[in-house]
Amino acid sequence: MAFSAKQSYATTSTFPENIPRKSLFPEKSQNISALHFKKNVLSQKPLYISAATGFGFTAESEDSSKAREPLMQCNAYEARRSPSIPITIEIDQEAAAQKLKIGVYFATWWALNVVFNIYNKKVLNAFPFPWLTSTLSLAAGSIIMLVSWATRIAEAPDTDLQFWKNLLPVAMAHTIGHVAATVSMSKVAVSFTHIIKSGEPAFSVLVSRFMMGETFPMPVYLSLLPIIGGCALSAATELNFNLTGFMGAMLSNLAFVFRNIFSKKGMMKGKSVGGMNYYACLSMLSLLILTPFAIAVEGPQLWALGWQEAVSQIGPNFIWWVVAQSVFYHFYNQVSYMSLNEISPLTFSIGNTMKRISVIVASIIIFQTPLQPITALGAAIAISGTFFYSQAKQ
Repeated sequence: MAFSAKQSYATTSTFPENIPRKSLFPEKSQNISALHFKKNVLSQKPLYISAATGFGFTAESEDSSKAREPLMQCNAYEARRSPSIPITIEIDQEAAAQKLKIGVYFATWWALNVVFNIYNKKVLNAFPFPWLTSTLSLAAGSIIMLVSWATRIAEAPDTDLQFWKNLLPVAMAHTIGHVAATVSMSKVAVSFTHIIKSGEPAFSVLVSRFMMGETFPMPVYLSLLPIIGGCALSAATELNFNLTGFMGAMLSNLAFVFRNIFSKKGMMKGKSVGGMNYYACLSMLSLLILTPFAIAVEGPQLWALGWQEAVSQIGPNFIWWVVAQSVFYHFYNQVSYMSLNEISPLTFSIGNTMKRISVIVASIIIFQTPLQPITALGAAIAISGTFFYSQAKQ
């Protein structure tokens, strides 16, 4: 007896007497049709019983006209063809797209920051006017965003007077931090400036603790030890140490801490503006604050003399350097603010730490900065402390 897949059949406890009891397979002496029947039976695939329930028949009812229903029922399926099991794999396309978006933000952020630091240092080496250089960086960003809004490439922000009032202290802190970092890089190596700037978490904790009254768990305070120790070790062993460059980096840390504090307070009031437009408004307001101070400190006469000398030494490439450092400064900051909209502060802090590592390594390679092993050890300790701080802070 052969069964096809998923075929049901019933067995009885006895066989009717009228069924002839003959062998299933005839002898060789039988006819050709019987041999074909035997071949077909043997060629059937074996069947596996997948389920069996009950045994025998139900009790006969009084109505003998009704057929008896079997109690034993078997289901079978062919060997080599197991029952199909539907497997559904659901991929959250939205989450995958979000991770890809954040990855692109991070890669773009780091790349633009490295390029900016390289061109910024080249400009400052040939044109040592950090106040004008800082002003040009803010001016380039302001022009780019004004053009984007005018051409509707980007949607202009919906702001009010309260928004600009809240943004004013943020812009002041941003201006001081930006100029101080540029002054630092005009005096010392890019790597040294970023090693000192990796100590920003220490300033954040100290300002929040003593000026804002905020308390932190013990692991946060302990994470400051390698940060402070690593920065001190690097500063003490720096071959080309300069006090102005060192103090500029320290002041930049302090200013950016206040910028972050003011930003958090300002965002809680007034209208909400997206990361890209928020930084655009910040650049414009910072440009208005910085321009008169840049004119007072350095002045157009010194700028004209310095510009002529730089062009005579470098050639037309110097103009490209100035444009590049100004444009890349705006783009890397804009992307960092856009990233902050998409990720948690912890992820942003870790990304910022990795960014400093890429800048330090790239600047050492490109400018062939001499670096003592003990200075490199101090940098590694400080950056590791920054990473531990990011973990402990959360």
